[in-house]
This record gives sequence, structure tokens and C-alpha cells, in this order.
Amino acid sequence: MRATKEQEATASREDANAGRPGPVRPALEPRAPDWRRILDLMAERHSSRDYDGSEIDHELLTAIVRDGTEAPSSCNQQNWHFIIVTHPELKRRARDIAGGNPHFADCAALVYLCFQKGWTHNNFSIVQSVAGACYHMMLSAHLRGLSCIWNAGIGDTQRIADMLGVPPTFQIQGALAIGRARASQPHMKAPRRPFAEVHSFNGFARPAKALYPVRPAAAYPFERIHNSDNPFAEWNPQVWGWERLADLRGLSVWAKSPLAGVYVSQRQGDATALEIGLLDDIAPGSHLVELLPWGGTYSVELRRRFGPQVHLHLAELSERNHRFIEERLRQEGVAPEQVHRDLIRGGRLPYADASIDAVIAPQALEHTPDPVAVLDELRRVLRPGGQLAISVRNSRSRYGWYWRRVESRAQVPNQGPFRPLPASRVSALLRERFRVQAEFGIGRRATHDAAVVHGLGRRFCRLLAARCVRE
Repeated sequence: MRATKEQEATASREDANAGRPGPVRPALEPRAPDWRRILDLMAERHSSRDYDGSEIDHELLTAIVRDGTEAPSSCNQQNWHFIIVTHPELKRRARDIAGGNPHFADCAALVYLCFQKGWTHNNFSIVQSVAGACYHMMLSAHLRGLSCIWNAGIGDTQRIADMLGVPPTFQIQGALAIGRARASQPHMKAPRRPFAEVHSFNGFARPAKALYPVRPAAAYPFERIHNSDNPFAEWNPQVWGWERLADLRGLSVWAKSPLAGVYVSQRQGDATALEIGLLDDIAPGSHLVELLPWGGTYSVELRRRFGPQVHLHLAELSERNHRFIEERLRQEGVAPEQVHRDLIRGGRLPYADASIDAVIAPQALEHTPDPVAVLDELRRVLRPGGQLAISVRNSRSRYGWYWRRVESRAQVPNQGPFRPLPASRVSALLRERFRVQAEFGIGRRATHDAAVVHGLGRRFCRLLAARCVRE
């Protein structure tokens, strides 16, 4: 577009005044007249993990990756490389290496994001460059009507390098899955923080609930912090408090994406069925509370067992989490009727005294800042004769040893920090408040074990499970 005389005069004045302080200038004229519509379309992009398996023309895939290379690159060296994987067998192997990413086999293409090691590493500038290129590809795919998801959790990168012939001087940073989403996929974007929480002018300012706690230290060098080894991670829910726990649980979506039958813990084995089996039959019209349902795995099974004739109350800390559970129920094809989205505030359950017929608290107590107060709350809301089904991770078990030596050395999980509790202490607390009808242990090993143990040995299992009645 040819510049007007007024624009040329303005440019001349700007050149003459370069480097001099001056008044704030008005915003420039947008380059695209439909800029707002373009930005709105970009904001609609959301991740997809459910693809129809169809192929995409190689020319289109090439164009999407080429778009990515228009992103800025540190020092303009462009030491990135993008490997487009479309062969079905390679995608299946990629899925197996990743472990928890079944969509790797069903997408049209996986784009492995790589960079050459040794250049512009300060402040992770080369990593930032590849990330910028990846997002540019994601927008290109989205604006072309395709779906995608970027994955950092891709499994053993050395196995991937061996599979694809990546030289040791290159690092595999992640993978971008691109494809056509199934019509049934969840059409929901993960929640964004309120903008006021994530920006400030002329200095750092952030609400307390959005500042997650860490262990006290003189410094927090980034290079010492890894997902599997974080010496500063704070696992004590009491230090977090209810409000920050609610913030974390309401935003984190790993293992909470609402796809049917996907995010069920393999380490649990058959323990989930045993925990739900603690509940006796519940009469139609009764009110059942699930404490801290997280991703909805138990919610689905509870609804399948008791049906819509029983009111299912999901007692969570964040409304954002409720939306994921609601979509998970829909994806699993269970009836949404009589499902209630209830919020816990400050540790108090939102129910009147003696108004609830049954409560299930599967591995939830150890996630709370004050387990004793929570048990008091459960007793308060249960009617006389109401039942409580509860399971708790046991600190005096092989799992407890594993948690202390391995698990708790890592970053806290996305469902929130927790600390296993001594089975003997939990048993005593339950007997002080309820009549215990049944009590047993689940799992002799640290993980992948759902053996049922009665007698004294129950106190040394991974989980302590009990069915109680309020008298």
C-alpha cells in the first residue's frame, strides 16, 4: 500500500526524533481490517486428543510446518528441525513409547520438535524458538480447520531418536499431533486464569492463591528442578491451604481430559472397583456425595452402579473442575440427571446437618489440609444410619516407603499435593466418629496391586479401606 504524504511526513519526524522521549503515540492502523475476527478465531483453538484416523495430504502437512518456520528464532540461527511422522507403524511405536498418549496412533501426523544442541542455550532461547514455531504450526492447523495438541510427555526420547535416526547432537523437545477430530470429541477449551492474575505493570504482583508454596530455600536454581526430581516441591496440603488447592485443581488437566475410558489409573489395578464396592445399595431418591472427584473416573462408575435415581453430589474445590467432570460423564454416556455440582469452601461441606445418605471418599482425605476436621464434617452431614466408604493411602506400607523415597521427591501431581496417612491413626479416627462395619487393606505392593488383605496385615497395605455407619 502506497504511503500518503501525511504518513511520509510522520515517518520523517519519527526518524528525526529517534531516541528522544516524546508523547505517547496513538495506536497504528491495523494491518488487517478483520483483525478482531482473526484473533477471536485464534482464541478458539483448543487441544484435541480424539482423532478419526484419516490421512492428511503431505502437501498440506508440509505447508503447516513451513508456516511454523516463520516464527522468530534466537539469533535467527533456526537451529530447529521438524520430523513429520505419518507412517502408521511409526505412529503406533510412538504411542507405545509415550505410554499415556493413545492419540499418537490415531492422528494424521506427529511432528517431532527438535533442536541442535550447543547454540543459544542461555535463558533456553533455542527452546523458546522451537516453542514459538510449534505454536505457529498449531494456529496454522487450527485456521485450516484441523485439530492438534502439543505434547511434552512423549516418553523415552532416546528410543524415539533411535526409531527416527536423530543424531546425538539434536534434542527431541516434544511432539505436535495433527489430525481431524472425531465429531464426538469434547469441544471445550481448558480454562484460562483471570487476566488480572497473570499480568502487572512496572513490577511483580500476583494474588496469594495463585502463588503456589515451595519449601524454604536460599535460592531456587531452575536447572535443579525437574518433574521427577524437585527438591523444592511442597507436598504438605496444610501449607497449601484450601484456596490454593482449589486454584491448582481447577486449572490442571493432565489425566483429566474428558475422554471416555482413557484416563483410568493403571497403577490402581482393580482397586477402584473395590473402593466403590464398599458402598451398600442405596435407595432411589437418596443423596450420595463423592468427595474431591478430580477427573470423574469414580463419578462415572458411581453413576453406572446407582443410576440417575440416586442424587450424585460432586463435592469439589473448583467450579472449573466441575465442568471437566460433567463433560467426562457425557463422553462416557451416563445420564447427567440428578448430578449436582457442589463447592467446598474453606473445608466446609455445603450440606445441612444430617442431610446426606452416603459419602464416598476414595483416596481424598490425604489431599486435605486438615483430615481430622474433614472427618468431622463427614459425620456432621451424614444422617444417622448413613454410610461412609473411605480409602486412604497408607504411609506405613511399601507404597509409603515408595512415596517417601521416590514419589514425593518429584513435582506435586496435578490433582494436588498429598501426604499418606498411617493406617492405624486413620482407623482410630474413624472408630471415634463412626461404627466401622468393614475394614481391610488393598495392595501388598507399592503399585499395580489390588490384593485384599484382612486381619493385622491390612495395616501394612497400600490402601486402608473401610465402610462406616454414623450412629
